[in-house]
Amino acid sequence: MSTRPAPQSFPVSVETLVIGAGAAGMVAALSAQEASQEVLVLERDAVPAGSTALSAGLIPAAGTAQQRAAGIEDSPARFAEDIQRKAHGEADPALVRALTEAIPEAVAWLTDGLGLPLTLVEDFDYPGHSRRRMHGLPDRAGASLVDALRSLCEARDIPIVCDRRVETLFTDAAGEVAGAAARLPDGTAEEIGARRVILACNGYGGDKARVARHMPQIAEALYFGHAGNTGEALGWAEALGLKTAQLGAYQGHGNVAHPHGILITWAVITEGGVQVNAEGRRFWNEAQGYSEAARAVLAQPGGQAFTIFDARIAGVARQFADFRAAEAQGAVRRAETPEALAKLFDLPAEALARTMAEAEAARASGAADTFGRHFGATPPLAPPYCGVRVTGALFHTQGGLAVTPEARAVRADGRAMHSLFAAGGAAVGVSGSGDSGYLSGNGLLAAVGLGRIAGRQPL
Repeated sequence: MSTRPAPQSFPVSVETLVIGAGAAGMVAALSAQEASQEVLVLERDAVPAGSTALSAGLIPAAGTAQQRAAGIEDSPARFAEDIQRKAHGEADPALVRALTEAIPEAVAWLTDGLGLPLTLVEDFDYPGHSRRRMHGLPDRAGASLVDALRSLCEARDIPIVCDRRVETLFTDAAGEVAGAAARLPDGTAEEIGARRVILACNGYGGDKARVARHMPQIAEALYFGHAGNTGEALGWAEALGLKTAQLGAYQGHGNVAHPHGILITWAVITEGGVQVNAEGRRFWNEAQGYSEAARAVLAQPGGQAFTIFDARIAGVARQFADFRAAEAQGAVRRAETPEALAKLFDLPAEALARTMAEAEAARASGAADTFGRHFGATPPLAPPYCGVRVTGALFHTQGGLAVTPEARAVRADGRAMHSLFAAGGAAVGVSGSGDSGYLSGNGLLAAVGLGRIAGRQPL
């Protein structure tokens, strides 16, 4: 990634140039057009997708109409407290406040203003959230959210030009960004002037060298994110002398079906399931969260584990398209007894049966088990039992460009840029400095929240 002085004139100019057509970029584009700005979106891939397409597409928001209809009392302030509690107080308070206050309006805008049928996940809890506040499309698939946003952009004549890899940002005499140069598939480049540029090109999980440098503990894990997340925003930050923050932060996931490579919703854990290793034994407090689960699972023999639940929980999980795909591909197996389930996965039958009995005793007692987990009011597991072989993975990075609450990029000396913005994975998130600070939904909170904030900023 490079920068160079802007030419005297550009063959094409727009008011707002968005780099990246994931959720952050398309939300930013829709918001900028709503603010009467001429918008152009450039996407390096042949089809818009990004990290959103690989997720469950759930947007956390507090104080929404969907929550009120479900009788849930919530507020941005309570959401902010949950974020900071999970992030160990390491998230930027101003950014946390900006996102938690902006996101309920963004959800209302997506539903009432743009017609997306976002509904509240009401039948299970996500770790760290004190209220049920996840909103998503009916199939709970991020790919559907991306497709819906793309359709909205097309219906509003917002141009999304694909197969355009942006390699250079142009700067003016004041050091502000004045446009970009994009590489076409035939190797030629086109120069585009812009009054402002919004970086929505996500993080750097696909850049193994950067991952090894900033988060070596997850460097050898399966990368489950978008291949295009190769750190362009960080490259430009270095070239422009911009401030970055919390580059060691990331979202992992310890429940990816192996070898199928399909995400298994963490609802199978929060509804009362457990994880065991190849010895048929539990090895940690699964209730902590799916991000830190990646390292816990990878530390087991063979870097694998087995998630155990039952048919009732499978019914809850089946609302997710990914889980249905895992069932269709045979990743989820069923048996009438723990011993029979152990045989399906070549686990020690006696050990698995004993482990499940111990978990049920802890559940029945209401007290914390030896790992410190409270099972709460979840029903006991009952036959038929279900299991899936899983591994840990890196999903996406949470560090990035430091931004103001208005989503403006910040120079190394602390001054905010006037013409350069960052959203989604290109910007620092609100997950603290590692993996355990990731609160479920933080990725789409930053994508939709910062995209909405950046898009609405005046020229």
